[in-house]
Amino acid sequence: MSTNQSKLPVILITGKSGQVGFELQRALSTVGEVVALGHADCDLADEQALRRIVQQIRPDIIVNPAAYTAVDKAEKEADLAYAINARAPGVLGEEAVKLGAWVIHFSTDYVFDGEKSGADAESASYQENDQTNPQNVYGQTKLDGELALAASGARHVIFRTSWVVGAHGANFAKTMLRLAAERDSLNVVADQYGAPTSAALLADLTAQVIRQAQIKGLDDFPFGIYHVSGSGETNWCDYARFVIAEAHKAGKRLKTMPENVHPIAASSYPTPAKRPTNSRLNTQKFRAAFGLTIPDWQQSVSHILKQIG
Repeated sequence: MSTNQSKLPVILITGKSGQVGFELQRALSTVGEVVALGHADCDLADEQALRRIVQQIRPDIIVNPAAYTAVDKAEKEADLAYAINARAPGVLGEEAVKLGAWVIHFSTDYVFDGEKSGADAESASYQENDQTNPQNVYGQTKLDGELALAASGARHVIFRTSWVVGAHGANFAKTMLRLAAERDSLNVVADQYGAPTSAALLADLTAQVIRQAQIKGLDDFPFGIYHVSGSGETNWCDYARFVIAEAHKAGKRLKTMPENVHPIAASSYPTPAKRPTNSRLNTQKFRAAFGLTIPDWQQSVSHILKQIG
């Protein structure tokens, strides 16, 4: 650990303005002295600036939710996506080693190709040791970031998650509410499957994991890769219907009714970057390692919608 004399560990959080970074500032304030950085404080694509600021702050724990997340733009801005998603996690790991710190890093379901199948949702969901095979630049850079962090030699936890949604920042649920207020009907992809994951839940689970590390000590701590996503599954169309139905129940004025959200195939809505058909993540390893439960995605999304208002 660092030589910082504070009773609480110094926790460096990147991406403070993002969905997860915003929630982490709240959740981690209970387990450490939080220093949160945004793009204006440090450009993760600037390796030397990133090293300098870590050396200045001397954190005990580095939590890195920051990422280049413009999936389609990444196809044309591969160098920038690589710098932020792939090189920066390795740099953070290298600096953590120098300080005796450890790293929590957030990754994505996009490291998989989405082609896994099974007799049921459980067998079709991706486990941590399944073969990775990203199908777009974003997914490849996120996988490269996982590998760079591991290669740095830093003690680390990697949380792969999916379909992040929060009260703060842009996301699918907010987009559906905006469109539903403007249009009488919507067409939404129905042949891509996964689970929405609450940014607040991710932050709270991260705080619980850090608390366990403080209790158990790092020598016996189960570092490694874990899948963390909302329980259950859905598709984008049913997800949109759920969001709109909940908004109607809350008295929100929308033009679109849930039954007027129409399913379409992903092939009918082409995008520059290919999306995985199957984004189901198996969370058994995480739940077993930390003894934590993950609520159904509907519960988390309902909570967020109440915050959005």
